Amino acid sequence: MFPFHLWLPEAHVEAPTDGSVILASLLLKLGGYGFIQISLPLFNVASKYFTPLIYTLAVLSIIYASLTALRQVDLKKIIAYSSIAHMNLVVLGIFSFKLQGLTGAIFLMLAHGVVSGALFFLVGMLYERHHTRLIHYYGGIVQIMPLFSFFFISFILANLSIPGTCNFIGELLIFVGIFQYNTTLAFFCGFGIVLSAAYSIWIANRLIFGSLNLKYISSFMDLNLKEFSLLLPL
Repeated sequence: MFPFHLWLPEAHVEAPTDGSVILASLLLKLGGYGFIQISLPLFNVASKYFTPLIYTLAVLSIIYASLTALRQVDLKKIIAYSSIAHMNLVVLGIFSFKLQGLTGAIFLMLAHGVVSGALFFLVGMLYERHHTRLIHYYGGIVQIMPLFSFFFISFILANLSIPGTCNFIGELLIFVGIFQYNTTLAFFCGFGIVLSAAYSIWIANRLIFGSLNLKYISSFMDLNLKEFSLLLPL
């Protein structure tokens, strides 16, 4: 949460692909698990007392991380900042003190573990081929990497919580819980959803669509059987 979020993007950038997947899919969920298992049952009064502070920090984090994701050029950093925004939405769901909010938070943690892990896998596969994660070296790769593009678009749509994806169910339940607790808070969180769509569409547009950028990269290779088998269950 803001201002303790700064370690996460740096950890993702420095970590290998496997480390990023474990960090996004498992380690980030330990904080949510701690809130649900320790903070709420053992320190119920304190949790309610500090709720306004938690809400302020969480809303700040969602908007700040989403705006920062729009400015990044490193693919891993974009997904890392999107993880910060999603996990703060989880915190809001937990501290809505409503069953829908808590259910949505658990569901979004599971969904984020799958979707964010898959996106880090895809960025790792791209990095293995071309040894760069900077977005301006790429463009129009749907023309030569259709399988990769299909998976990337699928997971980016899930990341922005489009209806029909697992993230949508979690975010919808969280918003129902927040709306019951505080309508003003739900309004501010709505900005996070709009910004999430903005950076998700921006990254997909720059990476997948547009003109093929042959100035820096001349040879492309689509997903092999091993990579396809890895992504298909996700």
